[in-house]
Amino acid sequence: MDPLPTEVVQQVAEYFSVLSEPMRLRILNLLRDGEKCVQDLVEATQTSQANVSKHLKVMLQAGILSRRTEGTSAFYRVSDDLIFELCSLVCDRIAARIEEQAQHFRAFSLSSRQ
Repeated sequence: MDPLPTEVVQQVAEYFSVLSEPMRLRILNLLRDGEKCVQDLVEATQTSQANVSKHLKVMLQAGILSRRTEGTSAFYRVSDDLIFELCSLVCDRIAARIEEQAQHFRAFSLSSRQ
């Protein structure tokens, strides 16, 4: 297998860095049900409009979101639903690891009682 070009590795790393911010993941989760305006996202995240707008801009520039305006309101939606598959894969993996750890704790707890 040929090594990946540096430019490709850099772009992939940048994409994952966009997803490494908890507030962005919260916003993506809110957009799972469809398009929302900035004010709806501000209220749901209980943070400032400036903070929400900053994260929306990063995801917009990364191509994860798309934006439309209606009057003075801006509406955002996820432009590629594959992002949810990626998040599901990661969440399923984390859940499996947590369950595995819980089994180890249960086994330890039972063995220490004997």
